[in-house]
Amino acid sequence: MTETHTTHEPQPPNKKQHPFRRAVLRGLAIVMPPLLTIVLFIWAWNTIETYVFLPLEATARYATVWTIWDVRENVPDGVEVTERQGHQYFTAGDTTYVQLVRNKRWIPAYVYHNVEDNAEAWPANQPPPSTAKAYFHQYVRNELLPRSRLIPLFLALFIGMLYLLGKFVAANVGRMIVSWFDALIHRLPVIRNVYSSVKQVTDFVFVEQEIEYTRVVAIEYPRKGIWSLGFVTGESMLDIAAAANEPVLAVLMPTSPMPVTGFTITVRRSEAIDLNITIDQAIQFIVSCGVVVPAHQQQKNNRVAAEIAAAVSQRAALQNAATQSTGTAATGTVSGTSSEATKRNGVPMTGANPPATKPLESNQDDS
Repeated sequence: MTETHTTHEPQPPNKKQHPFRRAVLRGLAIVMPPLLTIVLFIWAWNTIETYVFLPLEATARYATVWTIWDVRENVPDGVEVTERQGHQYFTAGDTTYVQLVRNKRWIPAYVYHNVEDNAEAWPANQPPPSTAKAYFHQYVRNELLPRSRLIPLFLALFIGMLYLLGKFVAANVGRMIVSWFDALIHRLPVIRNVYSSVKQVTDFVFVEQEIEYTRVVAIEYPRKGIWSLGFVTGESMLDIAAAANEPVLAVLMPTSPMPVTGFTITVRRSEAIDLNITIDQAIQFIVSCGVVVPAHQQQKNNRVAAEIAAAVSQRAALQNAATQSTGTAATGTVSGTSSEATKRNGVPMTGANPPATKPLESNQDDS
């Protein structure tokens, strides 16, 4: 009789998260995307402000101060000096000047009073102005180039400059200059690695892709049983289609987590499965390394459980069939051995029991 041994595989422990922890993780999942988006934009603006806006603002301020600079070292001859509220004044033409206490130089009164009346506008990390140069710079900040006017003007000029630069690069001459610059950067040993990585990211985010993807497909690559996502870029070569004896597709196989890089393969059209997802959804799936799955493509828990149960049942059936075939083969071997022994002795046997006639003959001889 054959015994069937059933092997029970150890089941992984069912770890359930604490309700508080699960709620906190869900809250983080809701808060983090907009928060990271805001942080990214703040970082981008701080970078532009530090390396572009502030140098341009300082340049414009110095140019304006140089234009309106009006400082007198001494009082002109024949001009009367008056004193009001502890300060000395004199008028020359249409301009009234006031003497600074520290260096005894004369600056226009409108500059002095504008700065003194707007003391709250002084930068927090700088001391109050005391020299003629400091008063003029602060006057330009307050009156001529305030941030409320300068930032919109800067944004308009910056966007216009980017537009002109983009149009210039799109032309043949600009494209040649950019190619020459890239080739020059790629000759530098250390800088080229950083530049190449940054350029790939910026090109993927900001540059409009010249390759138009028609649809998303799934292909068994790099071997059977492993499915990879690809973007169909069009029909492939005629020679390959003739060798394959059917239509073929050119497919871009992107890599995670940077889908801007990848490689191109040619596959039979019959081996490509069209997926019901958009290009953006496929890119999100690739960038997240399979974490972000489109809602209509997510596997439900009951479906997964049914598939697992079916796989377990099929495996158990295969094990039972294998065990039964092994037992049948063993029984056939024992029967064959007994038959051979019977033929050698010349006595027919039924089953494996010895004949009952020999003990009877032995008893007759004894009698």
